[in-house]
Amino acid sequence: MKNFTYYRPKTAEEAVGLLDSKWGTAELLAGGTDLLDLQKEYVAQPDKVVSLGGVASLAEISVARSGVVIGAGAKLAAIAEHKVLRDYFPAVTTAAGDIGGPQIRNMGTLGGNLCQRNRCWYFRDEHVHCLLKGGDKCFALDGENRYHAVFTQGHKCVIVNPSTLAPALIALGATAAVVGPKGKRTIELAKFFQAPSSASEREHLLAPNELVLSVSIERMPGAKNASYEVRQKQSYDWPLVQAAVAFNFEGGKASKVNIVLGHVAPAPHIAQGAARALEGKEVTEQTAAAAGKAAAEGAKPLAQNGYKTKLIEVAVKRAILTAAGHKKYWEA
Repeated sequence: MKNFTYYRPKTAEEAVGLLDSKWGTAELLAGGTDLLDLQKEYVAQPDKVVSLGGVASLAEISVARSGVVIGAGAKLAAIAEHKVLRDYFPAVTTAAGDIGGPQIRNMGTLGGNLCQRNRCWYFRDEHVHCLLKGGDKCFALDGENRYHAVFTQGHKCVIVNPSTLAPALIALGATAAVVGPKGKRTIELAKFFQAPSSASEREHLLAPNELVLSVSIERMPGAKNASYEVRQKQSYDWPLVQAAVAFNFEGGKASKVNIVLGHVAPAPHIAQGAARALEGKEVTEQTAAAAGKAAAEGAKPLAQNGYKTKLIEVAVKRAILTAAGHKKYWEA
């Protein structure tokens, strides 16, 4: 691991002042579950590591009548176990509780989960000079791609966004408070992520000298929401496919439907066709299945990941039925 200078500021503004205007020379350290791996893999080789562990306010979870504000430093375990979040936003607590194992959840943070780097094995291999490390080729396009994107249209790089919290938060209309040298700004999480295509870009829209302060979720009386993942095994692995849904019930029918897919595209994929398929309809197995089929429309699988299109249908159907309170027959 390359030698670096370690900083532990007391405020977010001090942390911003230690960051640089270009990527790679300084890195933020929260729980360390991603950064330390990147350093050991020689993918990240910063001159400065700026710890956020001394900024106590980042770990707070604040509850108000209007909604909830989750600090970027809040641990995943604290989010998963928070009673108010569990009562009003089960999509978020379920997603947080499904991440990794207990050790990961007790170290990992909200901000780290949103801003982590992708898990493509070509990107993580120090010997592979891929598109996101200054090369001119995405090796997954013609290589080992069974865990990569199925919504690949127009993307030079076919990674999948690794954040499990992002789809749930986007479905709930969450916003992120961000601070940088020019002060604070607010970003809709639906617009927070991007599909990177070069070493000068990240999986999100933050500048190199910005950091996430918190995420806010507005409380919507009567809203239903859920997250459902399909994965090979429960511990440590990232999901193969994730679906997060949120909708209101009006007259026994779904309205204001949001459906977001995770781990199928370089950024969380907002399934507008699936939302339209459910909007204004009663939530039944038939309508949930129809929304699932609509969610998979437009997918263009690579050579080894065609199985994901069926998993999308299943995940969306089960997320919708879970949100509506239907019996989870698949867990019987």
